[in-house]
Amino acid sequence: MEKAPDAFRTISEVADEIDVPQHVLRFWESRFAQIRPMKRGGGRRYYRPDDVDLLRGVRHLLYGEGYTIRGVQRILRDMGAGFVQNVWRAGATPPPLPPPQAEEDSEEFAEQTSGAKPSLSGYGAQREPKIMPAAAVEPSAQPGRGGRAGRASDARRKLQSALDDLIECRHLLDAARRQN
Repeated sequence: MEKAPDAFRTISEVADEIDVPQHVLRFWESRFAQIRPMKRGGGRRYYRPDDVDLLRGVRHLLYGEGYTIRGVQRILRDMGAGFVQNVWRAGATPPPLPPPQAEEDSEEFAEQTSGAKPSLSGYGAQREPKIMPAAAVEPSAQPGRGGRAGRASDARRKLQSALDDLIECRHLLDAARRQN
């Protein structure tokens, strides 16, 4: 029997519905203060429809758009929970393009990722460490990236990576110009 759309959901129901393991939902609760399911006796979680929409938005930003936890936290702070609750819907306003990041933020990010190349995007859109040819990975092996939406997300990620490289080149050129 299917629940009514406005019924509360258990963590297992939400995990199945948005295709994320239960432990990830618990982790997100620790990282995003806006995710606050009701807790009953024994710590059992019950998610309201708004909570489920917020989780869908977080999932979309992290997995579909390539944002980091910190990037989603900034979007929640800057745009609000209502924006994230709707960002995953078709035709919704897309998330903002990340502003340029200060150099000290880049160094802090580099330290946190233990030597990884710093991202220049303030909202933390991630760069793919290695892009494999499409023939090397079957679409079914890529969770949450099937069909047209997955290709659009991959294209966006590649464009973001190219933009990050261009911004980095611009900083290098500006620094060289200042030295001369």
